[in-house]
Amino acid sequence: MNKREFLKYSGYLVGGTLISKPFSTGIKISSDGKKKKKPHGELILRYKPYTLQLKHAFTLATSSRTTTPVMLTEIEYGGVTGYGEASMPPYLGESHDTVTRFLSSIDLSRFSDPFLIEDILEYMGGIMSGNYAAKASVDIALHDLAGKLAGEPCFRLFGLNPAKTPLTSFTIGLDVPEIIKQKVAEAEPYKILKVKLGRDSDREMVEIVRALTDKPLFADVNQGWEDRHYALEMSKYLKEMGFVFLEQPMPKEKYEDIAWLKERSPLPIIGDEAIQDVKDLLKYKDVYSGVNIKLMKCGGLNGAIKMIHVAKALGMKVMIGCMTETSCAVTAAAQLSPLADWCDLDGNLLISNDPFEGLKIIDGRVILPDRPGTGVIKKS
Repeated sequence: MNKREFLKYSGYLVGGTLISKPFSTGIKISSDGKKKKKPHGELILRYKPYTLQLKHAFTLATSSRTTTPVMLTEIEYGGVTGYGEASMPPYLGESHDTVTRFLSSIDLSRFSDPFLIEDILEYMGGIMSGNYAAKASVDIALHDLAGKLAGEPCFRLFGLNPAKTPLTSFTIGLDVPEIIKQKVAEAEPYKILKVKLGRDSDREMVEIVRALTDKPLFADVNQGWEDRHYALEMSKYLKEMGFVFLEQPMPKEKYEDIAWLKERSPLPIIGDEAIQDVKDLLKYKDVYSGVNIKLMKCGGLNGAIKMIHVAKALGMKVMIGCMTETSCAVTAAAQLSPLADWCDLDGNLLISNDPFEGLKIIDGRVILPDRPGTGVIKKS
């Protein structure tokens, strides 16, 4: 969605009030009131494939894996480098090959101002449709770069208060009882757990976790339930067991069944796989109570902040989530977490070969690095 389309939708939703926040121009004012010169140069894009090694098998209702392919990107301008990332879990349909083809087709040297992020993203959108994770890798690197050139963290340039970051959940994937117990033990520092469901052993999974902790729980079914009556029965059971919401309980194509469930469920129904961008929010606003927004689904921070404002205008709850990612992409997503009702930013904690350092989790809460850009540091 380009800027004109977004303003049309947002104006319709909130009576013409502008609800997007422009990114800073990056021009700094010195103590004598004069503009400081911005660095000059050419935008240079570099990228390389990388494979994340998961600490435990990541098992969902429909799949299981021990690795995730990612593409690490860098954009350099005037000797300053911004870092980005594309994470490619199987359901997105992207791969090292598709991301390489996309990134090799773009020419950032045609842009002389790295702060024209909207223009650059609109140009990329005109090259190929889809490729959201690939586009996110450029978007994240551009925001990191722009923040570094401006000398400010992204959250500050978005006008957000880092003291308002929410608690994050820690994901407990489907597994055998012994490993589930191990995962719950590893999650001790976290105040909320996200429990993966969607198989015949759901009640056993819930009972094992609940026997080990009295913390609030999120349920993520990853489209695993087929029957709406079973889904309603489970939602009532999960409410009794102290769950906060129910995420993507049924296949995204069964939107009529999900709308039926939403009207009857004692738990809010959150859309994930079904909602990728603003157009999906408008289409499914009566089907879901809220949305899990992920940079890899919507193309990066630019798309995510638009989704947040439209979701709020529609009265929907907002969750900021992630895939299995390095600290680069997770910390980028965390820049927007002060706007969220909930967040699930643990993807970097599930891997053993993170090449970056970024956000911290202290007493279960997201702590943003007070460094320019997204605040990530590349490990030596």
